[in-house]
Amino acid sequence: MADATSQAASQGASATENTVVGRFLKATELDTRMLGMLGALAIVWVGFHFLSGGLFLTPRNLWNLSVQSASVAVMSTGMVLVIVTRNIDLSVGSLLGFVGMIMGVTQAQILPDYLGFGHPAIWILALAAGIVVGAVIGALQGYIIAFLGVPAFIVTLGGLLVWRGAAWWVTSGQTVAPMDATFRLMGGGPDGAIGATASWIVGAVACVGLVLMLIQGRRQRRKFDFPLRPLWAEGFLGAVGCALILSAVAVANAYPWPSGIVRRYAEAHNITVPEGGLFIAHGIAIPVLIAIGVGIVMTFVAMRTRFGRYVFAIGGNPEAAELAGINTRWVIMKIFILMGVLVAVASAISTARLNAATNAQGTLDELLVIAAAVIGGTSLGGGVGTIAGAMVGAVLMQSLATGMILLGVDTPLQNIVVGAVLVVAVWLDTVYRKRVQ
Repeated sequence: MADATSQAASQGASATENTVVGRFLKATELDTRMLGMLGALAIVWVGFHFLSGGLFLTPRNLWNLSVQSASVAVMSTGMVLVIVTRNIDLSVGSLLGFVGMIMGVTQAQILPDYLGFGHPAIWILALAAGIVVGAVIGALQGYIIAFLGVPAFIVTLGGLLVWRGAAWWVTSGQTVAPMDATFRLMGGGPDGAIGATASWIVGAVACVGLVLMLIQGRRQRRKFDFPLRPLWAEGFLGAVGCALILSAVAVANAYPWPSGIVRRYAEAHNITVPEGGLFIAHGIAIPVLIAIGVGIVMTFVAMRTRFGRYVFAIGGNPEAAELAGINTRWVIMKIFILMGVLVAVASAISTARLNAATNAQGTLDELLVIAAAVIGGTSLGGGVGTIAGAMVGAVLMQSLATGMILLGVDTPLQNIVVGAVLVVAVWLDTVYRKRVQ
């Protein structure tokens, strides 16, 4: 009798707790998978912070983490669409290296002969050349997959080998450096950041945009008689979102320029350095802004365009999509073209950050990109995936790498951890889909 009473009380308490949590999640419409991923990210950050003796959660490390995550985050947004259609792209790492070499040779060896070193158009032409090459290669691979019927796994596995070899062939294995001064701004660093004032302006604009988005969404729901979120839930989402944005800006502004660069800057501008030193904040890095911009555009493409709807329709049921009149082959080819363009953007970020184009550039990035997409909620079964989730997944993967470097973990063991995380992520995705079904 006592056991039955205790069990009933326990079930009642659990039901009450689940009801409260359920009501909160229903009112705010928060994605439980995204919350779980953010929780895992927080655990990883706190864990590495304690294990590293307080070195992880510092402005310097978090700023560098954001810059290092940018290129993988950019590629992961395209990988979402690839995997949603039940395909895969194993060539992104090698393609990044090849496109980076093309951009490096273009701006360091070819264009200076015609325009001269330091010409303001060099970085634009080099970037354009990389994007064109990425799009052409993406179109080639997409055509073979969509129209010739060769499985994406085989085509992109071949691309992994072909483009890595092509990167070596361009310069016979030589490293190309340095990059154009303006081009290097895309890689971050003291000059590749927008500073404190501009960062606060960007943060304020982002907060205003978030609030306007919530207001517009509420108006649209009312217009079409859709259920409305409670006002307190709207306020909660707006307040938490703005708090996160402004906190990120504050962290970026808390990371100062190195003392040597500050000293040279002060001398060049006739600024007297005070006794305690001159504090000049980095602010938000340009590659981070590029990644965020790509994420916003890709989210719009995936959620608000006919092309995006076709992508998810193909992933959900390819046969039904084709019977509905969707040109599935052309859509898949466009996905791989878009993937090639995004790889070119990521390659520009990576090359600018290294200030060199190397043959090893992008090695194993394909694993990080796929893992980021899967960890972010993209189902390998197709039809399910989010851009924001993939970008958070990219930050999570880079956090693991950065944390292990701080702890002095050897590279082979780092690869073991990445592989294990990928397997666990796919397993969790399988379990989640079974529960939903």
